[in-house]
Amino acid sequence: MSRFYLPVGITLTVLVAVFFNKISAPIALTLGLLIGLSGLIKKKPVPYHAPIQKKLLKLSVIGLGFGINLSTAIAVGSDSFGISLFGITLTFLIAFGLALLLKSDKTITFLVASGTAICGGSAIAAVSTGIKAKPHQTSIALAVVFLLNSVALFLFPPIAHFFELSQNQFGVWCALAIHDTSSVIGASNSYGEDALLVATTTKLVRALWIVPLVVLVSFKSKEFNKKSFPYFILAFLAAILLNTYLPNFETVSIILVWISKRLLVFTLFLIGLSINMAQIKQLGSQTFLIGLFTWLILALVSFGYVTKFVS
Repeated sequence: MSRFYLPVGITLTVLVAVFFNKISAPIALTLGLLIGLSGLIKKKPVPYHAPIQKKLLKLSVIGLGFGINLSTAIAVGSDSFGISLFGITLTFLIAFGLALLLKSDKTITFLVASGTAICGGSAIAAVSTGIKAKPHQTSIALAVVFLLNSVALFLFPPIAHFFELSQNQFGVWCALAIHDTSSVIGASNSYGEDALLVATTTKLVRALWIVPLVVLVSFKSKEFNKKSFPYFILAFLAAILLNTYLPNFETVSIILVWISKRLLVFTLFLIGLSINMAQIKQLGSQTFLIGLFTWLILALVSFGYVTKFVS
């Protein structure tokens, strides 16, 4: 019975602490990582852990849409369209250039590039079926992206403070250079409300590039995975419309945004918890180097962009 009560007890304790605002996003992720890597929990923290994690992330993102005005979303999205396309193209070119040099697995390289270029685990899940990736290939790509994604959550805020980036600059940088939506929102939320708004909108505009990528992959393989398609982005856009055109909805919107932020912090704990030693041992040096260098170059290029062209 202890195998059941221990993980559930830890999970509920963290959940309560998060909703009483006692745990920040980096601390939640750190706790999850420490517990996951320690092997303290042998079983999943709650039944159907992975699906719950994904659903919570989607609900959090949708809820944050209630704090964004449509005109702001359009302005932010249009400003980031060109640099997002450039960053995605650059990421794939670098990843496959390194893959040729290191002679690494092409399928894993494509998955890592997709996760780095667009939106982390969501992009990997969306394209994995279309390219007929094997389970171990998908797991390795997810491990690389999630590991680097976790590092970014800790590194980006202090770097931004050191270089005195504005909230707008930091929001754009997060959205362009951090893999997963959860860490983009977690990092930007710790920097300020304006940074959170800009980062969330820019990131989800960038995430829309999943659509043409999935279409191209599906057309080539003649397979389409409806379950992995990011329909939650459409719900995020609907939330923005409701917040914009229903002025009496403001009180409800404030509550929904607050709940969404707390859910996101808890989701980061679950993400950290899902990373274990077995996954890390799976990482080949070639795959990790491709993921690392691709991400570093993207982060540096996007940092140069925001310091020069974003105020």
